[in-house]
Amino acid sequence: MQYDPFQEKSIEYIKNGHSVIVSAPTGAGKTVIAEYVIEDCLKNNKKVIYTAPIKALSNQKYRDFSKNYYDKVGILTGDVSINPHAPTLIMTTEIFRNKILEEKSSLAQYAWIIFDEIHYIDDYDRGSVWEESLMFLPEHMKVLGLSATIPNVDELAGWFQSIHQRSLKIVKEKKRPVPLHIAYQCQNNIYDKFNSLTKEGFKGIDSSSYRGRRLPSHIQIAANKMTSLVRHLEEEELLPCIYFVFSRRRTEYLAEETMRFDFLTSQEKVEMIELFNRLCERFDLETEPSAQRIRPFIERGIAYHHAGMLPTLKEVVEQLFTSRLIKMIFTTETFALGINMPARTVIFDELRKFYGRAHATLKTRDFYQMAGRAGRRGIDKEGFVFCRINPRYITPAQLHKVIHNEPEEVRSRFNAAYATILNLYHKYEEKLYDVYPLSFHYFQEHKSNQKKAVELLKTKVKLLKDFGYIRKNRLTQKGMFASTVYGYELLLSELYADGTLERLSEYALGILSVALVYEPRKGQMRPYLNKPSKQLERITEKIIGPIHRMEKKTRVRPLSKKCYFHLAQAIDAWIRGKDFDEILRMTDTDEGEVVRYFRMSVQLLREILDAPISEALQEKVKFLIRQINRDVIDSEKQLRG
Repeated sequence: MQYDPFQEKSIEYIKNGHSVIVSAPTGAGKTVIAEYVIEDCLKNNKKVIYTAPIKALSNQKYRDFSKNYYDKVGILTGDVSINPHAPTLIMTTEIFRNKILEEKSSLAQYAWIIFDEIHYIDDYDRGSVWEESLMFLPEHMKVLGLSATIPNVDELAGWFQSIHQRSLKIVKEKKRPVPLHIAYQCQNNIYDKFNSLTKEGFKGIDSSSYRGRRLPSHIQIAANKMTSLVRHLEEEELLPCIYFVFSRRRTEYLAEETMRFDFLTSQEKVEMIELFNRLCERFDLETEPSAQRIRPFIERGIAYHHAGMLPTLKEVVEQLFTSRLIKMIFTTETFALGINMPARTVIFDELRKFYGRAHATLKTRDFYQMAGRAGRRGIDKEGFVFCRINPRYITPAQLHKVIHNEPEEVRSRFNAAYATILNLYHKYEEKLYDVYPLSFHYFQEHKSNQKKAVELLKTKVKLLKDFGYIRKNRLTQKGMFASTVYGYELLLSELYADGTLERLSEYALGILSVALVYEPRKGQMRPYLNKPSKQLERITEKIIGPIHRMEKKTRVRPLSKKCYFHLAQAIDAWIRGKDFDEILRMTDTDEGEVVRYFRMSVQLLREILDAPISEALQEKVKFLIRQINRDVIDSEKQLRG
């Protein structure tokens, strides 16, 4: 194989026994380096772990690697465990972090760890997991970190070397093998250059026209028409296209708006129908209503893809897209993350998205993560990116910043979970605070912020002591239980300690497990609850109230997860053996989300099974795992298929 210079350089460092971090644009070919490490380990009877930020990417990599390495690949993602002792083991970063803290000896045979999307260390909600994984990495393991372009990769590498005292090489690549051409649709005109856009598209509008974040309503703006943009793509032969949208509902709405087009030739239509039917049969979707709803779109070379869809149907869409028969796919941003599905063109519906707490202009790094899907290596000389611009919501200065700024630096989001703190306290006791200087946060921050981080750590330890998780510098039984259930520690452990978990029926325990993981959509109506569910809600509210009061008083953020019982009726019916179609009528939650939350509850139940619980509770939990993890919920079945 002919390697690019940056790939060659990375592989040479690996051959010479160095750990490596590679910073390169999306679509540059970073996966080739990971494949070299895997092949080299297999050839030399060594073991390797590959971590990914999301389960969908873990599943995709499992399928990809299984094609090449067959029975030498396994996967662990909490709700999936296939060939868990394989020499190449794929897992989510959370699973790897938990192994380091709870069962480090199980990693003794693994020579390499590959962190895909290592810039996730900057993620507000989950970045701490990457940081902890690198902080406590076993000394015998070498690292390959793969990242989108980040300007402070030297700082990240410097921190790693400072705490591990081992050789780490940095490889930077700024050039894409397929260059990007960025164009704009604004006021229903296509602009090829940024300057043309600002002169014509924003004509008569300057920065003083904006009041707050938007233009006043009396300024007239012509609407961007979908038909105009699609016709332009057809005329210029710019299909296939990935169209990124930041709303699930809008993916389907835009697909419907495009239904007046038919992108397939008669021969392609025959191939498409045959392939779609075959995939539906393979994934038991032949009578599935959502598969029938998408069929008319598929037959025109159009598709949509989002988290509200059944995982099996999403996989069908992905396979249709890789067959090159889908010419336009409307999808949310997870389609951009690591999954190797490029197109000739990428379109952005808008350049604003929700960032955890509020809507904001798209980060440059996120823009190029998605834009990087444009341009198929070996097929296209150039990739095309179209930004749909509404001057009412974005200024030329904001737009320039998104497209022309350097990608944002990676910042530490260190905020150790209660379970992490308990595991570390079990090992280090009061010397726990000596661990903080190993963090990327300590390496990056000024003394005032370092001091605040230590105070927060001390506050959390005091809270754990006040609630009886630590006594006389030892974890209590409740503390041992809490150390195994990441993200749900305090509420679940209080229910364990007062005997509630033991007393609950299997059905009530199943309802609780889903209520713990569930997050309602903004504005989602609270459902009717039957008497047992209302009673369970009262019990959990009574426990979470004092916990939240203490956390607010001591400024611990985020607050411990509370229970939401929106899926109580659905999970109760599912455990009792009802069909999936029946339980969907009991909730307004999207079918893909129902699958996701049921799978998350299976993962949580498996964590409870690892805790010090009675045999009676173990039997209840095992029964629930069997009852919940069936049919469409069983992700192992999907992967094995």
